[in-house]
Amino acid sequence: MILPSLRSRYVFLPLILALSFLSFLFLRISFTGENSQPAPEHPELKPHPLYKPNNTDIPPPLPEYFPRAASAKSPSDLPPVPSWNRPPKEHVPEKTRLYIGFTRFWPLLQQVVVSYITAGWPPEDIYVVENTGTFDANKHGRLTSQNPFYMDYHRLTKIFGVNVITMPSLQSFAQLQNFYLSEAINNDLPFYFWGHMDVIVQSHEDATPYKSLYTRAVETVREAQKPDYKDNPWAIQFFSYDWFAAVNTARFVEIGGWDTMISYYGTDCDMHSRIGMAGMHAVVADAGKVYDVTTSLDDLEVLYRTKAKGIAPRGDDDAIEALYTTTTPAKEGAGEEEEDTLASPAWHALQTHLQQMADDKVADPYRNSWQKRQRGGQGEPFYYDPDGFETALQMQIHVGTEIYDEKWGHRGCDIRDVGLGLGDEWRVEHDW
Repeated sequence: MILPSLRSRYVFLPLILALSFLSFLFLRISFTGENSQPAPEHPELKPHPLYKPNNTDIPPPLPEYFPRAASAKSPSDLPPVPSWNRPPKEHVPEKTRLYIGFTRFWPLLQQVVVSYITAGWPPEDIYVVENTGTFDANKHGRLTSQNPFYMDYHRLTKIFGVNVITMPSLQSFAQLQNFYLSEAINNDLPFYFWGHMDVIVQSHEDATPYKSLYTRAVETVREAQKPDYKDNPWAIQFFSYDWFAAVNTARFVEIGGWDTMISYYGTDCDMHSRIGMAGMHAVVADAGKVYDVTTSLDDLEVLYRTKAKGIAPRGDDDAIEALYTTTTPAKEGAGEEEEDTLASPAWHALQTHLQQMADDKVADPYRNSWQKRQRGGQGEPFYYDPDGFETALQMQIHVGTEIYDEKWGHRGCDIRDVGLGLGDEWRVEHDW
């Protein structure tokens, strides 16, 4: 066997070292990664999101708009409903349920409930549908008054005597409408009333013969239920568009209910247009005055029409002074405040003031600004950032209107005027 010389052995040494070095690099890359970055100098510093500027436009805390109700222990601690507006001692034969949906801004809900009660609606027939998404938090008093979703459950049920139905989750406008319809079906209601929460209703005190808003509304629907009613088949009675309306349950079922894919704006155009397409009538009726507002009266006791409380048009300092300082004491032996008279100057002053409130809403470029007047509630159950809620709501509204446009191939409420009818849904090319 011929062995290589010592010199020839060393010829392979550089090659062996080079292969060893490359093997070491390969192993290092395998364990550490080819693109590994050097360790940060301050490992305790982590990446963080870039936050939006804090909203510093914080509205002032809301006051109490009905001090007497706040201190009341029972319904008897409130002023009596005006004698000319009190509901019949024996309930009318019809079931007269009134549904009012609520999501945000308690002062307006309280105001509309008090206005219906003082206009003659039996409290036990009023159903507030709590649509806040806060489950039973309001029922157990776990939200504070500056929380947008706050509602005084105790005052509604124990002092005003109305009913509250709490929705299991937040519903859109169209979903809420179908809930009212479902309630009517399940409770065998041939018709039902519903109204917006941002209104004030008033009876026509200057009408002859006088009838309360409640009486006029019931008689209107009673007449419409007759077989020879001139506007048969009727689907809805608009007492002031849908700010206050009566719904014919069977006709709404026949039409198919509300399209919940069109969640907010545009869903009324869709529903009310389909009423006409089906050969049914949306009837314009009158039961009383309905004011669309964004604010609450300073003291809701004025709606009870006692001589101790009144209101005057803005800027009329003499009238304000007279109304708030000239208090007629209750008659001796009477257990309640002396009420004002039907269609009195104080009532006319109140109507002027309410009309001014409605005019202010029309002049507001963002007519639903009242929905953003509460910004509290941080740390409370089911808290939702107020700005985030409003942003998400506007996005849902926008998508809903796009769905409406796509459904009918047309933009705008005038889908019947451009020749569209039942069966055209989702089949028509865009006309824009």
